[in-house]
Amino acid sequence: MPDVQWLLAYFALGACTGLLAGLFGIGGGGVMVPVLTLLFTAQDFNPEHRVHLALATSMAAIVPTAMASLRAHHNHQAVLWPVVWRMTPGTLLGTFAATFIASHLSAKFLALFFSGFMGFVALQLFLDRKPRPSRQLPGTAGLSVVGGGIGGVSALVAIGGGSLTVPFLAWCNVRLPVAIGTSAAIGLPIALAGASGYALNGWGVAGTPDFTWGFIYWPAVICMTAMSLVTAPLGAKLAHRLPVKVLKQLFGILTLLLALQMLRAVF
Repeated sequence: MPDVQWLLAYFALGACTGLLAGLFGIGGGGVMVPVLTLLFTAQDFNPEHRVHLALATSMAAIVPTAMASLRAHHNHQAVLWPVVWRMTPGTLLGTFAATFIASHLSAKFLALFFSGFMGFVALQLFLDRKPRPSRQLPGTAGLSVVGGGIGGVSALVAIGGGSLTVPFLAWCNVRLPVAIGTSAAIGLPIALAGASGYALNGWGVAGTPDFTWGFIYWPAVICMTAMSLVTAPLGAKLAHRLPVKVLKQLFGILTLLLALQMLRAVF
């Protein structure tokens, strides 16, 4: 097993990601991937696999975190279930397919893609563009296509989809607290498909550390999950109390800092 200091670091990371998952409707991968990459670097894991391990481990840890966040938002009646059901087939297919692409990409390319994507999300939040009042959600086919795109990008950066789903729903004039709650629900199938894909693609790969299953590093998953289940409901409560503008600004600052941290960890 890893040393106690690393287990404590995973516990602390799980507490932070659970809080942020509930607060912003994200799976927490945007936080976990750069920090896990940093921790795996400090533990001298194989440089070829550090980012892949971080992506896969993050996806696996998002599953229980998303469940806790989903339940909390459902209790606040903030989940549009018809939208969830229409987007889920596309998200499952897009996420699972993208893990096969990610497993063949270099760690540096994935880090650049992650950082560029998170920087783009931060910019959109800071610009705070208002959608046309007449804009509405697309039909079933449109939602399925959007779900596929969100799932594909989510697998490449190991997020629960919230960084894309929340802005998309808000762009379609869904109230932000409801967009956050719906995003939390959509994050669950994304995480399940992503974790399954990374486990399959990492199976039998040489040079991975002990206690891995495919690219999933289980000591980190278990520790992070234990704390995220406690803190995710607290974040969900905050999401329904903070002003929308404050939520957007906090989300934007967080994503920008994470993008910079990812570049620092890999390069």
